[in-house]
Amino acid sequence: MLVCLHIENIAVIEKADVEFDKGFSVLTGETGAGKSILIDSINAVLGERTSKELIRTGCEKAVVSASFCNISSAVKSKLSELGFDLEDDELIISRILTESKSSAKINGQPATAAIIREIAPMLVDIHGQHDSQALLMQEKHYTYIDSLAKNSDILNQYAVAFKAMQSTRKQIKKLTESLEDKEKRIELLEFQINELEKADIKVGERQKLTERRDVINNMQSITDALYAAHIALCGDDAELQGAVSLAISASEQLTAISNIWNNSAEVNDQLSNAVSLLQDVKSGIDKLLSDIDFDKDELQSVEERLDMYYRLSLKYGADEQQMLNFLQDCKNELKTIVTSDEEIVKLSELLQQQVSEVKRLGAKLTDSRKAAGEFFAKEVAAQLEYLNMPSVKIIVDITDCAYSLLGANRVEFLISTNPGEPPKPLSKIASGGEMSRIMLAIKNVLAHNDPVDTLIFDEIDTGISGKAAQKVGYKLKQTADGKQVICVTHLAQIAALADTHLLIEKNIESGRATTTITPLDYNGRRYELARIIGSDVTDSTLKSAEEMLRY
Repeated sequence: MLVCLHIENIAVIEKADVEFDKGFSVLTGETGAGKSILIDSINAVLGERTSKELIRTGCEKAVVSASFCNISSAVKSKLSELGFDLEDDELIISRILTESKSSAKINGQPATAAIIREIAPMLVDIHGQHDSQALLMQEKHYTYIDSLAKNSDILNQYAVAFKAMQSTRKQIKKLTESLEDKEKRIELLEFQINELEKADIKVGERQKLTERRDVINNMQSITDALYAAHIALCGDDAELQGAVSLAISASEQLTAISNIWNNSAEVNDQLSNAVSLLQDVKSGIDKLLSDIDFDKDELQSVEERLDMYYRLSLKYGADEQQMLNFLQDCKNELKTIVTSDEEIVKLSELLQQQVSEVKRLGAKLTDSRKAAGEFFAKEVAAQLEYLNMPSVKIIVDITDCAYSLLGANRVEFLISTNPGEPPKPLSKIASGGEMSRIMLAIKNVLAHNDPVDTLIFDEIDTGISGKAAQKVGYKLKQTADGKQVICVTHLAQIAALADTHLLIEKNIESGRATTTITPLDYNGRRYELARIIGSDVTDSTLKSAEEMLRY
């Protein structure tokens, strides 16, 4: 239930705190006083898209917050699912609007407008002029019947079955491409598989081949360097001695004196180690020289292999692993195509089962809609008879149509407002005043099945007056039994029946328009009703107001 609405800098409302109670509440005021702005504020805090024009001129931001109590378990469950926990069974939604952006919070935690829109329909049901327009749209009529029939579970089951059926149909269609296309695809896949398998691709080979090519291209420089190192260590066959022989000669000299002078022993050991190391290096160089083994054809072979990898990389992937992955994908696809006939048989059997399930659930949905439609038509007609439309006849026309995500029914409300006239679509029959009463009748029929605690009616009294208006008021009050009903009205007959009466007034302060919202006591209600009854408040209109408040 909506407990309090806080508004700052919304249009002509500079600052206002509006408290609401259970039962039937009405808001009245002169035309242009700001009644519609109050509804706009509620829509804004419930996550609806807003215009920057809603922000009061000269202000950088506008703020709206709404407090709710007695939160239903369904709302709590949804909030928990969205990551919000309630404390003390109180829910506060706030929204800040600026010219460039908006921000919102749920119980102090940041939230998006999209999240708020998910829970808004579970908190407040706002009926405005757009709802009457929606009632004229045939494609929306099934929603009223499904709401009354509580078809959400069966609709979900049907939707899941329908989507599965559609998915299977798409798979079969894909597998049953034309024979020519299939043969062309098989031919291409076999070519690609043969080319990649013949290439005998090995992960890392391209890098190794590149390194080997670099070695071969620099083989002469490598050989010259190794021979030069060999001569430096071993000398040549002429007079040049190498580092190894010189180090051995030096070691022999130190060995000769080590028995005479012990101080040379350590240096002699170091030199002996150096000789051993130089001999190891010499052996290593000799081995490298002996390992040099290539011919002129090897470079050509390496280049051809690298060229193959380059050509394949342009078609099948940048590296060897991507090429191998492409090869495996081709094999898998070829296998799927080759075995597609078997798969089509399996999928066709599955599709038959799914079609049967869709038809079963669709028939169940149809039966539910027809039963609810009969009840709906009867109850709405009874409500309309009370609302001074005694000759109205309502028919919920449910016909078969192609299966879709919403079932296999076309639902349309047909109405006859005069005896002897055949029922026709609402859009061709109902006037503005009739549409208001029809919508109120529908809301009243759905109210007992509607888990939403707060119903808001904006301009529900359009096009009605007199006795019909009084009955609309009684019906609103009846709807408020067990729920919270808030109504913006211009009619004294409706306002007089309220449990709570709020007056919306526009005043000029310091050259600017400012709207205030004031709860009225008995005298305030008496005066406001008198103003609504006549253009001037007179003893006669005051007396009429008193009589209205007496009942």
